[in-house]
Amino acid sequence: MSVHFEEKSGVVPCKTPWGSWYQTMEEVFIEVNVPHGTSAKEVKCHLGTRDIELHVKGKEVFKGKLLDTTVSDEATWTLEDKCLIRIILMKTNREAGNCWTSLLEGEYCANAWVQDQMQRKLTLERFQRENPGFDFSGAEISGNFAGGGPDFSSLQK
Repeated sequence: MSVHFEEKSGVVPCKTPWGSWYQTMEEVFIEVNVPHGTSAKEVKCHLGTRDIELHVKGKEVFKGKLLDTTVSDEATWTLEDKCLIRIILMKTNREAGNCWTSLLEGEYCANAWVQDQMQRKLTLERFQRENPGFDFSGAEISGNFAGGGPDFSSLQK
Protein backbone atom coordinates (compact mmCIF):
# COMPACT_ATOMS: atom_id res chain seq x y z
CA MET A 1 0.00 0.00 0.00
CA SER A 2 1.42 3.38 -0.94
CA VAL A 3 -0.49 5.33 1.70
CA HIS A 4 -1.27 4.11 5.23
CA PHE A 5 -4.94 3.44 5.88
CA GLU A 6 -5.19 5.95 8.74
CA GLU A 7 -3.73 8.72 6.57
CA LYS A 8 -6.47 8.20 3.99
CA SER A 9 -9.36 7.51 6.36
CA GLY A 10 -8.68 10.03 9.13
CA VAL A 11 -8.62 9.35 12.84
CA VAL A 12 -11.24 9.00 15.56
CA PRO A 13 -9.87 11.02 18.49
CA CYS A 14 -10.96 10.75 22.10
CA LYS A 15 -10.81 14.28 23.53
CA THR A 16 -9.26 14.83 26.97
CA PRO A 17 -8.54 17.87 29.17
CA TRP A 18 -4.91 17.85 27.99
CA GLY A 19 -5.43 16.94 24.30
CA SER A 20 -6.56 13.67 22.72
CA TRP A 21 -5.69 10.05 22.01
CA TYR A 22 -6.59 7.72 19.15
CA GLN A 23 -5.63 4.28 17.90
CA THR A 24 -4.98 2.00 14.96
CA MET A 25 -4.75 -1.78 15.07
CA GLU A 26 -1.05 -1.52 15.96
CA GLU A 27 -0.58 1.77 17.80
CA VAL A 28 -2.02 4.21 20.30
CA PHE A 29 -1.30 7.89 19.63
CA ILE A 30 -1.42 10.51 22.37
CA GLU A 31 -1.33 14.24 21.61
CA VAL A 32 -0.77 16.58 24.54
CA ASN A 33 -1.09 20.35 24.21
CA VAL A 34 1.59 22.11 26.28
CA PRO A 35 2.37 25.81 26.84
CA HIS A 36 4.02 27.42 23.81
CA GLY A 37 7.76 27.61 24.26
CA THR A 38 8.06 24.35 26.22
CA SER A 39 11.51 22.79 25.86
CA ALA A 40 12.34 19.08 25.84
CA LYS A 41 14.28 19.56 29.09
CA GLU A 42 10.98 20.51 30.77
CA VAL A 43 9.34 17.21 29.74
CA LYS A 44 9.65 14.06 31.83
CA CYS A 45 8.02 11.07 30.19
CA HIS A 46 8.03 7.43 31.33
CA LEU A 47 6.65 4.88 28.86
CA GLY A 48 6.40 1.40 30.37
CA THR A 49 4.80 -1.82 29.22
CA ARG A 50 1.70 -1.25 31.38
CA ASP A 51 2.23 2.24 32.80
CA ILE A 52 2.75 5.78 31.58
CA GLU A 53 3.66 9.03 33.23
CA LEU A 54 4.01 12.54 31.81
CA HIS A 55 5.17 15.68 33.62
CA VAL A 56 5.62 19.06 31.94
CA LYS A 57 7.36 21.92 33.72
CA GLY A 58 7.19 19.97 36.98
CA LYS A 59 3.41 19.40 36.80
CA GLU A 60 1.81 16.00 36.31
CA VAL A 61 -0.25 15.79 33.12
CA PHE A 62 -1.24 12.14 33.59
CA LYS A 63 0.01 9.03 35.35
CA GLY A 64 -1.42 5.56 35.56
CA LYS A 65 -1.84 2.03 34.32
CA LEU A 66 -2.46 1.67 30.58
CA LEU A 67 -5.61 -0.18 29.55
CA ASP A 68 -3.55 -2.92 27.88
CA THR A 69 0.08 -3.87 27.38
CA THR A 70 2.47 -2.16 24.99
CA VAL A 71 5.97 -2.82 23.69
CA SER A 72 7.86 -0.34 25.85
CA ASP A 73 11.11 -0.33 23.88
CA GLU A 74 9.17 0.69 20.75
CA ALA A 75 7.37 3.61 22.43
CA THR A 76 8.44 7.15 21.55
CA TRP A 77 7.63 10.73 22.42
CA THR A 78 8.43 13.92 20.57
CA LEU A 79 7.96 17.62 21.24
CA GLU A 80 6.71 19.40 18.12
CA ASP A 81 6.85 23.17 17.59
CA LYS A 82 7.45 23.61 21.34
CA CYS A 83 3.69 23.24 21.95
CA LEU A 84 2.63 19.62 21.24
CA ILE A 85 3.88 16.37 22.72
CA ARG A 86 3.15 13.35 20.54
CA ILE A 87 3.47 9.90 22.17
CA ILE A 88 3.28 6.69 20.15
CA LEU A 89 2.70 3.37 21.91
CA MET A 90 2.95 0.04 20.08
CA LYS A 91 0.16 -2.35 21.13
CA THR A 92 1.15 -5.89 22.12
CA ASN A 93 -2.19 -7.26 20.86
CA ARG A 94 -2.56 -5.99 17.30
CA GLU A 95 -5.92 -7.53 16.41
CA ALA A 96 -8.87 -5.44 15.21
CA GLY A 97 -10.87 -6.71 18.18
CA ASN A 98 -8.41 -5.05 20.58
CA CYS A 99 -10.06 -1.64 20.56
CA TRP A 100 -9.04 0.25 23.70
CA THR A 101 -12.04 1.73 25.52
CA SER A 102 -9.83 4.11 27.51
CA LEU A 103 -6.22 5.21 27.60
CA LEU A 104 -5.68 4.44 31.28
CA GLU A 105 -7.65 2.02 33.42
CA GLY A 106 -10.75 4.02 34.38
CA GLU A 107 -9.46 7.31 32.95
CA TYR A 108 -9.79 9.09 29.62
CA CYS A 109 -12.56 6.77 28.49
CA ALA A 110 -14.08 7.06 25.04
CA ASN A 111 -17.79 7.81 25.16
CA ALA A 112 -20.14 5.31 23.51
CA TRP A 113 -20.21 7.11 20.13
CA VAL A 114 -16.41 7.54 19.96
CA GLN A 115 -15.90 3.91 21.03
CA ASP A 116 -18.28 2.76 18.30
CA GLN A 117 -16.46 4.85 15.69
CA MET A 118 -13.05 3.57 16.87
CA GLN A 119 -14.19 -0.04 16.57
CA ARG A 120 -15.64 0.57 13.11
CA LYS A 121 -12.36 2.12 11.98
CA LEU A 122 -10.28 -0.77 13.33
CA THR A 123 -12.59 -3.25 11.59
CA LEU A 124 -12.21 -1.38 8.29
CA GLU A 125 -8.44 -1.30 8.82
CA ARG A 126 -8.52 -5.08 9.28
CA PHE A 127 -10.50 -5.50 6.03
CA GLN A 128 -7.97 -3.25 4.24
CA ARG A 129 -5.08 -5.43 5.40
CA GLU A 130 -6.88 -8.61 4.40
CA ASN A 131 -7.77 -7.15 0.97
CA PRO A 132 -4.89 -4.86 -0.05
CA GLY A 133 -6.22 -4.29 -3.57
CA PHE A 134 -9.34 -2.53 -2.31
CA ASP A 135 -9.67 0.99 -0.91
CA PHE A 136 -11.78 0.92 2.27
CA SER A 137 -10.83 4.45 3.42
CA GLY A 138 -14.23 5.95 2.54
CA ALA A 139 -16.29 2.86 3.36
CA GLU A 140 -19.06 2.69 5.92
CA ILE A 141 -19.50 -0.38 8.06
CA SER A 142 -22.65 -1.73 9.68
CA GLY A 143 -23.75 -4.96 11.24
CA ASN A 144 -21.58 -7.11 13.48
CA PHE A 145 -18.31 -5.23 13.69
CA ALA A 146 -17.78 -5.44 17.47
CA GLY A 147 -14.66 -7.37 18.37
CA GLY A 148 -13.08 -6.70 14.98
CA GLY A 149 -15.94 -7.87 12.78
CA PRO A 150 -16.80 -11.27 11.35
CA ASP A 151 -14.12 -13.94 10.96
CA PHE A 152 -13.83 -15.09 7.35
CA SER A 153 -10.69 -17.17 7.89
CA SER A 154 -12.57 -20.47 7.63
CA LEU A 155 -13.96 -19.66 4.16
CA GLN A 156 -12.23 -21.18 1.15
CA LYS A 157 -10.61 -18.79 -1.30
